[in-house]
Amino acid sequence: MTDKLGTIKDPDDLSGDAFLLHSDKRGPSAARANHQGLEDHAMTPTTAAASTNPRPASSGRPGADTAGSRGWGARTGFDHVYDQPDPRGYFQALGSFEYQTPHHAQEVFRRLVGALTPGNAGQRVTVLDICCSYGINAALLNHNLTLADLWARYTGPETTTLSVGELVSADQVFYAAHRHSAGQLARVVGLDPARNAIDYARAVELVDAGFAENLETTPANAALLTTVRDVRLITITGGASFLSPRTFQPLLDNAERPVWVAAFVLRTSSYQPIADALARYELVTETSTRTFPQRRFTSPAEQRYAIDAVIATGHDPSGKETDGAFHTTLHLSRPPTDIAAMPFNTLLPDS
Repeated sequence: MTDKLGTIKDPDDLSGDAFLLHSDKRGPSAARANHQGLEDHAMTPTTAAASTNPRPASSGRPGADTAGSRGWGARTGFDHVYDQPDPRGYFQALGSFEYQTPHHAQEVFRRLVGALTPGNAGQRVTVLDICCSYGINAALLNHNLTLADLWARYTGPETTTLSVGELVSADQVFYAAHRHSAGQLARVVGLDPARNAIDYARAVELVDAGFAENLETTPANAALLTTVRDVRLITITGGASFLSPRTFQPLLDNAERPVWVAAFVLRTSSYQPIADALARYELVTETSTRTFPQRRFTSPAEQRYAIDAVIATGHDPSGKETDGAFHTTLHLSRPPTDIAAMPFNTLLPDS
């Protein structure tokens, strides 16, 4: 899907992407002791340019960086473009650093939805996108668009001078005109603490429903649980290291049928606590050894932080973080019967 950072191919082409499976590994105990609590902060955008210390107040997103947290002062904060009335500041800020996780996720999520659809009684699969931001994953899932198309739209002259209301109206037309040729592939529900981002995603009809909630700090409300009772796939492309079993428990307790969970997770922290929690629901987590560039580092200090954190989790940064970018891995959790019927390499046939 990408030859190198910032070079975007056809999202339907997975050739050359070697997906190999391994069980999650924990770093050496001494390294874990030294680096416990390290978090990734790359999916919490904040300004039209990368911010420097002192940082603005936390956005309220799960795990948002705060003064005194480990890694604070090394990682770049993007909090105050994360919850704006529209996504233009978000794309302007992250475009400078070639952010691309939704691009990698686009075809993976489409294939997972395609695998789940035949067993869904003729209904569209419900996808719950956690930390959904402005609905970017939903835009790429259900429309004939690439992430590069969205960069061009939200950083180009076509939308620069529009008011928020004008942009919302224009985006309703834009997305309707680019609906996937097969129609709406999935019913997408968005979940994110950022009220403005959720309101935008709902207004332009990227999500079928959206909830500005933080399940790490507050119980899931009845409306959310009713809306996602039929969820089949939970997706995450940012913020996984800020989540805990508290977010997943009410969703999985509420689900009518077994749920698949697909998460692109920065290598700077361990996904193991979430994988362990999902195992209690008889979901087995498979992890790709192929990694995906997330965004370029903003400074040598941020790169040093990432390299140290990756080593602390028991991974090798060589050729990845040492080459100038955060990297993610894909974690896919499913029931054993589904794994047997549809092996990982069948879902991603170019593996």
